[in-house]
Amino acid sequence: MPSMNELVRQHTALDDSDLEWLHLLVSEWQLLSDLSFADLVLWVPTRDGTRYVSVAQMRPNTGPTSYQDDMVGHLVPRGRRPMLDIALDEGRIVREGDPEWREEVPVRVESIPVRRQGRVLGVIARNTNLLTVRTPSRLELTYLQSASDLAQMIAAGSFPFENQQVDMDASPRVGDGLIRVDVDGIVQYASPNALSAYHHMGLAADLVGQHLGRTTAELAPTRGPVDEALAKVASGWAPREFEIEANDGVIQFRAIPLKPKGTRVGALVLLRDVTELRRRERELITKDATIREIHHRVKNNLQTVAALLRLQARRIGSERGREALEEAVRRVGSIAIVHETLSQNLDERVEFDEIADRVLAMVAEISPGKVTGRRTGHFGVLDAEVATPLSMVLTEVLQNALEHGFREGDTGAVEVSAVRGGTSKESRLLVTVQDDGVGLPEGFDPHRSGNLGLQIVRTLVEGELSGSFDMVPAPGGGTRVIFDIPVDSQK
Repeated sequence: MPSMNELVRQHTALDDSDLEWLHLLVSEWQLLSDLSFADLVLWVPTRDGTRYVSVAQMRPNTGPTSYQDDMVGHLVPRGRRPMLDIALDEGRIVREGDPEWREEVPVRVESIPVRRQGRVLGVIARNTNLLTVRTPSRLELTYLQSASDLAQMIAAGSFPFENQQVDMDASPRVGDGLIRVDVDGIVQYASPNALSAYHHMGLAADLVGQHLGRTTAELAPTRGPVDEALAKVASGWAPREFEIEANDGVIQFRAIPLKPKGTRVGALVLLRDVTELRRRERELITKDATIREIHHRVKNNLQTVAALLRLQARRIGSERGREALEEAVRRVGSIAIVHETLSQNLDERVEFDEIADRVLAMVAEISPGKVTGRRTGHFGVLDAEVATPLSMVLTEVLQNALEHGFREGDTGAVEVSAVRGGTSKESRLLVTVQDDGVGLPEGFDPHRSGNLGLQIVRTLVEGELSGSFDMVPAPGGGTRVIFDIPVDSQK
């Protein structure tokens, strides 16, 4: 299905600012659809004025649909739907005409011009399925009156509100709770869900007949000048979204002033009880903070262990013992780097390129000669359970390359290369560490070597990371170490 941008630019003469207005309208018109119990289709005249193209469609959450099929992208010639022509040419809402019959379903059709800065950009066809029409209740009458006010505001160009993009996925909807207030802020109607939300905040009486702003301010825990501002906002004097926490309940509000003929006649206040949602969010924030604090403390403890090993290495008389302790310090340090990175993140995933660079710099300090190190390619984002053993593997391989590949006074280079690839179901990470040092001893078998560092690498790569490991002579001299591991496909 083509997007609204594509349809508008392909078929119409509207400019980018007009298109932005249509996007703003479409982001809001679920409200009109639900209040009207009707489908909405947005028709825009084509560039030559001979046809209309449907660029957007909305179905109601409060009633049956009138269209089983998608209408977006349909083209109809001018004259086939006279109500569209009248609404476009005369700039007024058109309700004349008998119901249409679609697949044995009577449908009432109305046309609402979409105005912006005095120009009619298109027409909304409002289609109401009449098959389930019944005697309207107070709720339905309030919905329909509010829908009529909004339709007049759209026709006058005063709705949607400029510079106020609304996230309809996060904002309260009609079914969550609705309050209609008059021009003085007195509640004329409150839906059952809205009344329940106010009871959750501590209201013991009915809402109808009360001043919504003052009642809300009395329930809110704040006192003083804030009450006056809250009372005005809650009464719907301006388009606003806000939350109130009272009596262990959290209620999300959205105020929509109603000015169908340019003069304020009241307001709609949509509200939703988000107490449980906010409680879960706070729990997640607390858990995230706890996890980050744990990683921070683990990092500090590892650094303490490394400091103790370093201190012990200075006091030991055996050269081999000192070297073994220094290797242990670097192994502990590589794990500490991962935990330090995790302590700064909101999830258990890390950008491994930074870790690889820090490991490379740490290991380069042991270089016996003038050996430089660099990284090419990108490791990308990795889960913590992959990042920790991978940092250990990288430390061991680099340490082995610098200790055994170069002699005192040698110059050379060590390059770490990373390539992410694979399919959407299985992504893999191919890491190559190559040096231009003395190369491997004759007859050397990395899979049988008793070297502790290589044993660690084999165990981590093949066991914990479920990957493959190999060490081969590099073309032109030196050594090339390759390990290939599966990783999460999310990069």
